[in-house]
Amino acid sequence: MQYFLDGYRSGDPRIQPAAEGRSADQGPLPEEVDVLIVGTGPAGLLLAAQLSTFPDIVTRVVEKADGPLEVGRADGVACRTVEMFEAFGLAERMTTEAYWINETHFWGPDPEDKARIARLGRVQDVRDGLSEFPHVIVNQARLLDFLLEYMVNSPSRLQVDYSHETLKVEVPEAADERVAVTLNTSDGEKTVRAKYVVGCDGAHSVVRQSIGRKPQGHGEDKAWGVMDVLAVTDFPDIRFKCTIQSAEAGNILLIPREGGYLVRLYVDMGNIAPDAWLTQEQVLEKAQAVLAPYSFEVKETAWFSVYRVGHRVTDKFDDVDDDQVESRTPRVFIAGDACHTHTAKAGQGMNVSMQDTFNLGWKLISVLQERSPASLLHTYNAERHVIAENLIEMDTRWSRAIGAAQDANDPQAAMKGLAEVQRQFVTNSEFTAGFATHYAPDLLTGDDTHLGLATGFPPGRRFHSAEVIRLGDAKQVHLGHVHRADGRWRLYAFADMVDPRSPGSRFNALMDFLASEASPIRRFTPKGADPDAIFDVHGIIQQSHLEVDWADMHELLKPHKGALGLQDYQKAHAPVLGTDQDIFDLRGIDRGAGALVVVRPDQYVSLVLPLDGFDELTEFFSRFMVEPS
Repeated sequence: MQYFLDGYRSGDPRIQPAAEGRSADQGPLPEEVDVLIVGTGPAGLLLAAQLSTFPDIVTRVVEKADGPLEVGRADGVACRTVEMFEAFGLAERMTTEAYWINETHFWGPDPEDKARIARLGRVQDVRDGLSEFPHVIVNQARLLDFLLEYMVNSPSRLQVDYSHETLKVEVPEAADERVAVTLNTSDGEKTVRAKYVVGCDGAHSVVRQSIGRKPQGHGEDKAWGVMDVLAVTDFPDIRFKCTIQSAEAGNILLIPREGGYLVRLYVDMGNIAPDAWLTQEQVLEKAQAVLAPYSFEVKETAWFSVYRVGHRVTDKFDDVDDDQVESRTPRVFIAGDACHTHTAKAGQGMNVSMQDTFNLGWKLISVLQERSPASLLHTYNAERHVIAENLIEMDTRWSRAIGAAQDANDPQAAMKGLAEVQRQFVTNSEFTAGFATHYAPDLLTGDDTHLGLATGFPPGRRFHSAEVIRLGDAKQVHLGHVHRADGRWRLYAFADMVDPRSPGSRFNALMDFLASEASPIRRFTPKGADPDAIFDVHGIIQQSHLEVDWADMHELLKPHKGALGLQDYQKAHAPVLGTDQDIFDLRGIDRGAGALVVVRPDQYVSLVLPLDGFDELTEFFSRFMVEPS
């Protein structure tokens, strides 16, 4: 964490100085804003947290409830989501409080006595090397607390306007007019006009309905009861994630919760009438029957709900019809459950929802700060819609497997069904960890032409971090953790084998180009801004940190910035040598030629280029960035 750039100040460094004109009392909702976020679920608050860093962008968040969520709803946090929270400086707090899922166990009818259940398999939940972060369980309300705190500690001092129900959204014909949002407040109806509106208002989204978008797919009559309970039991795997399928009573997905005692049960209640009502006692009785002969005595229920399985994807995630893409740009977007609904079995709802708005947030920032044309916003639907479709396909396979009825009279068929559950779990492990996203070559993503230079960083995939040693202070750090949720692009230059102090170094030649007036950095960084305001460049040499001094590095990697012109000591790195953790080996970097890896503000790789790929780098950024006036 870096701070004191603009002068020393005492107190918690996570509380940033308030921007001019901003205070803890953000005042009533203004008549005009830049971005209006509707809804305070994970998607909405993740977007709000991103935008709160930019006080020049007037952002407000409205929510129909009268206060923040306190209990229940989603709880699974994928490895990829923890990586994303690291960009907000929140990963350590999250993983400290969370329950870590280390193994998943599979239970089914005992082959020797089908009236009993037995453990029939166990697998490591996340394979080694997939991420530096674990798969964890954190109550959604607590996760939202982290984001709310981040917002209020930001320069914007952004808070939520509760008790503001969205009634309708109207998009004017004229491109220079703002979107009108009608709200019901304690003081009556109010209209707010916004340059952009983002509907994160759930499966029954008013924003989605207002722009005429429709969910497509199907629902089912199968119901699942979900309970967060404090219980006493002799079931031996109560602190492991388990799929439990009995011969006759049904099945359960068991998720241990944070704190060491709480546990969540997803109980398959079978097909029921759409208007049927299930009680907590009925769901508990079913769960006890599945777990038999083990006892399960509930001492306290923290949360209880019933939901029905449904798989739907909205036809489009913005307000622009396909035949209008060339003539107008989006002004209204939807994200999260407003776009896609599915079961909770794979733990993807909250995770994919936040990835939606992490994708959208930096694009809104780029457009509102006039770094990019508004046409950049078309890429949100183009990139995220296919991800939602992939999610539904995976979740359909998984929910069918885990909820499949077992033939009580055919032990062989039962064992085959249980084997399919375990196979699906292993097959879908990359997806459930959050790493299946692969953006296709397009405006923001290059192709695999130069992938041989850095095989571990394929374009379209998330930047897979590894440890390095900072030259400035010899601290061992994860390279990917320099990436903040600040709307900046990252350029990671992996040096060629020539000593970086030598005139023949391609690495140094790249630094010379990036420092020149012809480079994208100079072209697209506003005059008077810090040299790394838009592009954050990091260099990784091949030599040991004991062989090369920080002072020997190129001046581009030692920029002066901030109000005091202080020097940054954290942009030059060396590999962790003498172990199996050398980043050049781990990520397949060509040691002879080196490589330049270009990473988007949402942590996804855009390009792998040779160190002398100056023209390709320039052409890439010229596609979607504009020079500041």
